Amino acid sequence: MSSATLAEKQSLLAHNKPSKHRSDRYVLVIHGGAGTMSKENSTPEQRAKYKAALSKALQAGHAVLSEGGEAMDAAVAAVSTMEDCPLFNSGKGAVFNVAGKNELETSIMLSKPPASHPHIPSSRRGFGLTLLTHVPNPSKLARALYLAPTAAPHTMLSGAAAEHIGEELGLELVDESYFFTEARWKEHRRGLGLPEEPLPYPAEGSGSLDIPLDQLPTGTVGAVALDVRGCISAVTSTGGRTNKLVGRIGDTPSMAAGFWAEEWPVKSKIRRAWARLTGKSDKLAVGVSGTGDGDYFIRLATASTIGRRMRYLGESVTRASKECVEELRLDGGIGGVIALDNKGHVAMPLNCSGMYRGVIRKDGVPKTAIFDDDELD
Repeated sequence: MSSATLAEKQSLLAHNKPSKHRSDRYVLVIHGGAGTMSKENSTPEQRAKYKAALSKALQAGHAVLSEGGEAMDAAVAAVSTMEDCPLFNSGKGAVFNVAGKNELETSIMLSKPPASHPHIPSSRRGFGLTLLTHVPNPSKLARALYLAPTAAPHTMLSGAAAEHIGEELGLELVDESYFFTEARWKEHRRGLGLPEEPLPYPAEGSGSLDIPLDQLPTGTVGAVALDVRGCISAVTSTGGRTNKLVGRIGDTPSMAAGFWAEEWPVKSKIRRAWARLTGKSDKLAVGVSGTGDGDYFIRLATASTIGRRMRYLGESVTRASKECVEELRLDGGIGGVIALDNKGHVAMPLNCSGMYRGVIRKDGVPKTAIFDDDELD
């Protein structure tokens, strides 16, 4: 047996050992972008297709969590499912920049190192990637580089250098044509006031149901997962905003702006003593993934501000998330966030007409919504 295989088996054994803080509470919350979708201009078939795609992503992540898997693996499973779906602005469905090219972004962050990879230092925190052009599932590359601190010792990388490291780590690269979808191409051309044809690649023959609800989107896809060990992971992926300038970097790979996860000790001595007495964790934690007009998220450090409000003001995840999304609105930015704490509380506030969103808990029943006045069902 090779030393690498032995180390992997030892890691898995350690990962599956009972923990005094192990819980049967696990939750996954996702979004598929926020912004300009209109209920009046949508069809029942379109809405059903989006809700089915959201449910598929939730079930992919739940399959990991229900087996005791890591939060990061559940979040990546959910996000990569949406990256494979042309309805969402990420991966296969990514929008085009002003030059008619796809430049993808992604990120991952954990509240604490994954139990299955004990060599990851707690200071590692997360990883962001931008200007990707050949990775079909950017979220998988973010995970791979986060787990490779020697190969990628930084907090962010871009373009060909990041993709080269990913290829060395065993990830697949694809031709740029992979990201072409006729609907997104026509959005790009209409946005610039240019003819929609000729197409740069052969038409896919897709029908009207493949036309996205969100026109000229600025959104992303994202997932925040809580596993049975109390670890929270936030994973986000996007094609950016339609007709962005070449080389533009948004909030998705920018730590503290479009994504965040952290853990901190409970302040109260009484609550810490009670946690020790009951065998529960004496830590609080949160994970956040944002979607919308990323430039505003960057200016306001929206994702980390949610965590700071919880940590230093003692606000709930619901209150902190709502306040930060309202702050975006007052500043002129549209969007929303998904946020999750280590008690399983979920927040999904938005300040616009809609945000594809959903949650799944231990019962395995996916609940989804699209528009701002929708209830989860």
